[in-house]
Amino acid sequence: MWSRHLLRRLLPSPATAGAPSPLIRHLSTTAVPTTDITSIASSLAAAVTKLSSTPPPATSPEAYFSLHFSDVRPTTALLAEALSLSPPATSRAAADLFRFLVRRSLHPSDGALALVVRHLARRRDFPAVRTLLQEFPSALGPDTLKAYLFHLARAGRATDALKVFDELPAQLRTREALTSLVTSLSSEGFPQLAERAVKKVAHEIFPDDNICTLLVAGYADAGKLDHALRLIGETRNGGFQPGLDAYNAVLDCVCRLCRKKDPLRMPAEAEKFLIDMEANGIPRDAGTFRVLIKNLCKIRRTEDAMNLFRRMGEWGCSPDADTYLILIKSLYQAARISEGDEMVTWMRSAGFGDKLDRKAYYGFIKVLCGIERVEHAIKVFRMMKGYGHAPGTKSYSLLIEKLATHNLGDRSNALFREAVARGVTVTQGVYKIDKRYVKEKKEKVVKKRLTLPEKKILKSKRLYKLKMSFVKKPRRRMRA
Repeated sequence: MWSRHLLRRLLPSPATAGAPSPLIRHLSTTAVPTTDITSIASSLAAAVTKLSSTPPPATSPEAYFSLHFSDVRPTTALLAEALSLSPPATSRAAADLFRFLVRRSLHPSDGALALVVRHLARRRDFPAVRTLLQEFPSALGPDTLKAYLFHLARAGRATDALKVFDELPAQLRTREALTSLVTSLSSEGFPQLAERAVKKVAHEIFPDDNICTLLVAGYADAGKLDHALRLIGETRNGGFQPGLDAYNAVLDCVCRLCRKKDPLRMPAEAEKFLIDMEANGIPRDAGTFRVLIKNLCKIRRTEDAMNLFRRMGEWGCSPDADTYLILIKSLYQAARISEGDEMVTWMRSAGFGDKLDRKAYYGFIKVLCGIERVEHAIKVFRMMKGYGHAPGTKSYSLLIEKLATHNLGDRSNALFREAVARGVTVTQGVYKIDKRYVKEKKEKVVKKRLTLPEKKILKSKRLYKLKMSFVKKPRRRMRA
């Protein structure tokens, strides 16, 4: 009896003859290779773009996806790849794609929903985000909430972020959610609202050291030094100690305010704050030196920054990758080319070679082109290719323009052909050559053929000079 029932389940019924049963289709499904995922994701991205076009297709998004992608096996990786290939203007169609994949057996997890929310929020389509959260309330988790709050704060809707946090259910109003709210508001310039939110829920979630550090850093990043110092004092009185990141942020705030008002006072004010740090038992770290070196380089005191770099070992600190990058750019900016190259070598020997990526090399090339050292920029460009970093559109465009401006048209055209051969999108333009690099042609002086009257005048002048040379000149008598 059970074998007959199993055969009836496996064999198609007369009404569905010609179409395999769901069980057979499931048994015949195999794992999708990575190349197939990429091709399917590109097809989904093209479909999302088409649905977002004007005018849209006549069919509904659900019918369109069902017609063209009925055999797709949805996964979170496929959704992430499709959304990464979709342009930002495809917000509503991306939400329709997520609904279709959920109906096709994709589990609406927190990670999958966070991908769609992040895609929609980049376009600031927050009504679509709210609609999705209402449709899938069980999928709302820490990742989705973090992405939603961050993009609300980034769009300047800090009060909406507070409202979203206030309306969360009790099981989601956790310390992690409060930390995400404080991080989003503080990083986007709303530390007052973040502090208000923390005080409002203090009877439920008492702030810890991390939240206090985030609030102090938020005030310091916003340039509000008085509020940052006040919060440090309140935190100490409450029995907490703000982290070293908070003190480094306040030190950066002190340096930035001095740079704005009186750059000459910056070293003295920074030293005063460092003494206060040591009095409170806060030691210096690599981040502290990075802040000092960065601000010294901002006011073009590269030699002082180099001296501080050499003295880091006295406090038991070693420079990090960001410190090396700041110093390399500052040395190149000061036209100390050989020292900048030596610093690049030191950075590699210190184990930070992986930080010298395409973005870092583009920063070096931009600085060198800014000080009109195009030859060395080409050398750094070749070094970048030698270490396996493929140059992008910005690097090629900048060097092509600079070579053309320096009256090196042949090399500029060669670089343009190289970019086209590598498949890099470069727009060909008309560049004006700088007058400093144009060699002026010297005009040949052609002797004018004199007429007969002019020749007579010159001859009479020569004869007069010759006669006068034989005339005895009177001696000057010495006066008593």
